Amino acid sequence: MKKSILFAVTGLLLFAGTISAQNAAPAVADSSNISLSSILIAVNVVLLLFVLFLLGTLTTAIQKLRSGDTDKVQLSWWDKFAALKSEKTEEELRLDEDFDGIHELDNPTPPWFNFIFYTSIIAAILYLLNYHVFKIGQLQDAEYTSEVTKAKAEVDAYLKNSGSLVDENNVQFIQDKKVLAEGQQLYAEKCAVCHLADGGGVVGPNLTDDYWLHGGHIQSIFKTIKYGVPAKGMIAWQNTFNGKQMEALASYVKSLHGTKPAVAKEAQGELYQEGGAAAPVADSTAATAMVEPK
Repeated sequence: MKKSILFAVTGLLLFAGTISAQNAAPAVADSSNISLSSILIAVNVVLLLFVLFLLGTLTTAIQKLRSGDTDKVQLSWWDKFAALKSEKTEEELRLDEDFDGIHELDNPTPPWFNFIFYTSIIAAILYLLNYHVFKIGQLQDAEYTSEVTKAKAEVDAYLKNSGSLVDENNVQFIQDKKVLAEGQQLYAEKCAVCHLADGGGVVGPNLTDDYWLHGGHIQSIFKTIKYGVPAKGMIAWQNTFNGKQMEALASYVKSLHGTKPAVAKEAQGELYQEGGAAAPVADSTAATAMVEPK
């Protein structure tokens, strides 16, 4: 088999492998994603190319041996590199030692083997200098730790931007007009039906006075919004709002204190003052199952 035929067959196989890889790969939005089947096909095609090339070279060498005129043929660089046949004759390679008519030939190590051997030594030296002497690259443990730290920072940044890191432990009373406007919108959509639009209270308690059933501190308000009070008919909003939204809503509820609603419901709960609380006031609606506390 001639090398040209081998290359032609290999080219066709390579083209066919590429088409198969395209058909086998699932459709994805990102073109940079390469399917596993495409990678396997490409590796197999490359290996097949190398094997066919070696077979072609070996076939040529065998034909030269059979023709008997190998001494007259100039060996190519690949023949010399692969050392499929020495440039010396068998008589020149024969050593003096023999045993029972069996003679030993002085065949040197093939150049391709020496090339791989010396390349591995150079690679080992470069690896040693890179990872252990100059420490330019990271070893596996250090690289793993670095990647985990980087991924955690990215996750924390995403959660911070999405508001999921805000909870009852770090929530703050925000008086920014934009945040309060967001809280007012959420209040109008979800809370006004029980507390009225001005916070005066109807089914739920009055949000404008000094009395609170579950505490008037911003953290207490946030906690009540987040977990709700199912026993009094108030649902938990933690699966509906993220931390930032609940913080905005709690800040708006807090900002209603001291305002004058059109119809103010009677006081419920305990008198709350910043920094302390006074004696409780009787809850006239405690027996009503659907009372929603604040």
